[in-house]
Amino acid sequence: MMMTADRSGRIRLGLPAGLMLGGQLLYVCSTLFHAGGHANHHGEIFTHYAGSETWTLVHVGQFMGVVLLVGGLTCLNLALEIAESHTSPVTRLGVVSAAAALALYGMLQAVDGVALKQSVSSWANAPAESREVRFAVAEGIRWLEWGARGYHDYAISLALMLTSVAGLMAHRLPRLFWFLIASSGVVFAIQGWICTTSGFTDFHSTLIVTGWCLNIIWMAWLAGLAVWARYAIAARYHGGITSAADLSGQTKAPAEDGRPIQVEHAPLQPIESATSR
Repeated sequence: MMMTADRSGRIRLGLPAGLMLGGQLLYVCSTLFHAGGHANHHGEIFTHYAGSETWTLVHVGQFMGVVLLVGGLTCLNLALEIAESHTSPVTRLGVVSAAAALALYGMLQAVDGVALKQSVSSWANAPAESREVRFAVAEGIRWLEWGARGYHDYAISLALMLTSVAGLMAHRLPRLFWFLIASSGVVFAIQGWICTTSGFTDFHSTLIVTGWCLNIIWMAWLAGLAVWARYAIAARYHGGITSAADLSGQTKAPAEDGRPIQVEHAPLQPIESATSR
């Protein structure tokens, strides 16, 4: 898999694309096994949560997915900065926002994945005289989850929007690609507002799925560009040379006298120059 950038100024996409797409798919697959129900009907949903046998595994999978996604987003920001050969305050703010989003998601999983599970299990197994108090405790933890989830959404929204701005400023990749990332950021911002004000409503669930779809579209696009850049650009600018050994070794087969022939390759052009014409 390719690194993030090279000295010729050509942005490398393989690492960020692989991390983000893999993380998003891991998150979606983990969430498919999450206990379901009407999330804002606490009496009903707490019963489902208490009986869930996959709870811990699901939440660990979700957390690992977000770790990969944030790692890929950080690599993309740093790749833009390296390719431009100068420090960009926009990319640095994008990295900081992504780190804040990961920290908030860790807090969210501590609240949701651990505290809420323990509280609803305690409520479900409590004697009748203490169930009301234990239910109130579980509801308080649920409301704390609303806040942690909402501010995580705000942070990841800011990270996506800043990444989009950095990409547009760097003139790398098609503009539509960066607008898709910005659209994902807008969806996360709306999710954050709804979650902090109304909780896990049906509209919030719709926005979650919308965000997944947008993310998978632009992440798959990025992965496709990484593959295309690895082979098609190499073939176009290097006379059909497509193997990693040919591109990195700078040597060809030995000449008749047994000495290798040194080949000087001109640096590849930025990807945008080949994709946006």
